[in-house]
Amino acid sequence: MESAYSKQLWAPELHRIHGRWYIYVAADDGDNHHHRIYVLENRENDPASLHWKLLGKLNTQDDSWAIDLTAFEYKGKWYAVWAGWPGTENGVQNLYISRMKKPWKLEGKRILLSTPTYAWETKGDLNKPDGAARHVNINEGPEVLQHDGRVFLTYSASACWEDEYALGMLTLAPGGDPMDPKAWTKSSQPVFASDAAAHAFGTGHNGFFTSPDGKQNWIVYHANPAPHMGCGGKRATRVQPFTWNADGTPHFGTPVPLGETIPSPSGEEAK
Repeated sequence: MESAYSKQLWAPELHRIHGRWYIYVAADDGDNHHHRIYVLENRENDPASLHWKLLGKLNTQDDSWAIDLTAFEYKGKWYAVWAGWPGTENGVQNLYISRMKKPWKLEGKRILLSTPTYAWETKGDLNKPDGAARHVNINEGPEVLQHDGRVFLTYSASACWEDEYALGMLTLAPGGDPMDPKAWTKSSQPVFASDAAAHAFGTGHNGFFTSPDGKQNWIVYHANPAPHMGCGGKRATRVQPFTWNADGTPHFGTPVPLGETIPSPSGEEAK
């Protein structure tokens, strides 16, 4: 059925909020200008059950272009972070944050957290089918990582079709207000990037998980096995463990070489 949310479904995320499951997904009617975030709810304990209900569009105050929404709780309050345009035309993608009044409703104006400024965030030339050239600067794919009371927000910088697609990171000041842009510090260099020796190009759009016994932290991301493969079907999901620096910040290291065997997450049952 044709609808405002029937095409170009991007980056769904599953979250447990107030005892219920929610999926946030970007979708449109086939026109990228109409991309918005939609919310589904499941009140069952098992998210694999088919009792999902579409609650509709998650309205930002200005009803602007939005993709890649993630949600996180900090000091008893819930926040949403997503990628959006500052205006109505594609050219820059920023990261915005808003308080969540309800899992399906935001509160107040969106607040700008990050805009592409460093050279490694602004790789995004694209030749259109009509031969016209276009350039976009991109921050997208925000993901929140919390550890020992600290809050870190990774994001994907530059265009996904560029080999330089990499992860940047914002760090919230201890005890800071997530809604205050001045409380966040942006890393001046990528925290995780392509590595030709590892056959990992375009390392981006990540997520995090812990091992079954809770002793290890893992990062999941996508990458191409060779250069100049763009955003197509050659990308594959990769996972690897990461550690923590003495100052409490995450140390993601470099991509594990393609084909290298790594131990399963600790506490995982042998099959």
